[in-house]
Amino acid sequence: MTSCAAGLSAHPLATQATGEVLGEVLERIGEAPDLAVLFASTAHTGAVEDIVATVRQILRPGVLVGCTSASVVGGAQEIEDAPALSLFAARFGGAGPAEPVRLQAFPGADGLAIWGLPEVGPEPRTLVLLTDPFSFPADQLLDGLAEGDGALTVLGGLAAGARGPGGNRLVLDGAVHDDGAVGVLLPAGLATTTVVSQGCRPIGDPMVVTRSEGTLLDELASEPALPRLQRLIGELTDAERTLASRGLHIGRVVDERKATFGRGDFLVRNVLGAVRERDAVAVGDEIEIGTTVQFQVRDAVSADDDLRALLGGSEAAGALLFTCSGRGTHLFGRPHHDAALVDATTPGSATAGMACAGEIGPVGGRAFLHGFTASVLLFDP
Repeated sequence: MTSCAAGLSAHPLATQATGEVLGEVLERIGEAPDLAVLFASTAHTGAVEDIVATVRQILRPGVLVGCTSASVVGGAQEIEDAPALSLFAARFGGAGPAEPVRLQAFPGADGLAIWGLPEVGPEPRTLVLLTDPFSFPADQLLDGLAEGDGALTVLGGLAAGARGPGGNRLVLDGAVHDDGAVGVLLPAGLATTTVVSQGCRPIGDPMVVTRSEGTLLDELASEPALPRLQRLIGELTDAERTLASRGLHIGRVVDERKATFGRGDFLVRNVLGAVRERDAVAVGDEIEIGTTVQFQVRDAVSADDDLRALLGGSEAAGALLFTCSGRGTHLFGRPHHDAALVDATTPGSATAGMACAGEIGPVGGRAFLHGFTASVLLFDP
C-alpha cells in the first residue's frame, strides 16, 4: 500500500523552511521513505546544496530528486514568485525501489546525443523527469521514446527558475546540477495514474487534413484551410469569438484508431497565423495529411472544467503537480486553483509540485511537451 506526505514552508530563511518541511513530512510518514521530491523557489537557489544535505541526513530517502522554480506547490497552495520550499515523500509498500536517473545531452555526429537513459524492460514503468530548458532537448528525448514499445510513461516539467543557462538547480540524491535533466524511475509494481489537462475546449467540428506542408495546413476536409477557419470564426458566439481573438489553438488526434474523439484525445498546439497568398493556416506543429484536427479555445472556465473532469472522482495517496507558469493567477485571476483541485484527491494534503516552463505528460499513449497544461501524477492508494 502506497503512503505519501508533503510539507510546505513559506519562510524566507532556508534553514527555517527546511526544518518546517522536514517536520511535517517526518510526522506523517517517518524516516527513510522510498522517494523524496524537493521543490525550491528561486529565493532559495543559493542554499540548495545545504537544503539537500539536511534533507538527506535527517529524512534519509531512498532517492531524492528535485529542482528550483519561480513558484512551488505544496498541499492545496501555490506560492507564486515568493520564497517557498516544498517536500514530498512516498513509501511504496514493497513495490520495489525507485531508481535515480541523470540525463545529459552532448554534441554528436547527428546532432545532440542523450546519455543516461536507463534500460526499461517490458513491464510498464513511470519516469518522473525534471529538465533544464537551456541545456537539455526534452522534445528530442520524447520523440525518441515514442519510437519504442510504449512501456515507459514520462511525466514532469521544465525548470522555470532562471532566465538563462546555469541558473536552474537540479537535485539528484546528494548532487546538485545546473544542466541536463534528473529524474526518478518508479518501480514496475507501483500503481499510478496520469492526468494531463490542456485546458482547452473544442469549437466547430473535427476535420481531416487533406493537404499540408510542414507546419502549414493548406486544406481541411478538401477545402482551403484559411477560408474554412474564417467561416468557423464567423459561426461562433460573441464570447467564443473573443476567446479566439485572444489565442486560437488546434488539437490533433494522437490515436486515429479510435472511432470517436473526446477529452484527452487531442494534442493541443498554437495557431500561429495565416499565409494568405496560399489560403493556409500556420500552426505550432507538423501535421500530416490524414490527421484529424479540431480548433480549440482556452480560458479560465475551460481550464477549470477540463481539470475537474479529468480528475473526476479520483482518490490518490499523493500527487505530483507540474503546472504551467502561465496558469495560476495569470489565467484564473486567483491563486491555488490547480493545487486545490489536485490536492482534494489526496488525504491530508499530500501534494507537491512546481510551475514549469513546459510540462511533460502523455496524450494518446505517448509523452509530449506541452504549454499552459497541468500535468499530474497520482499515486494510487
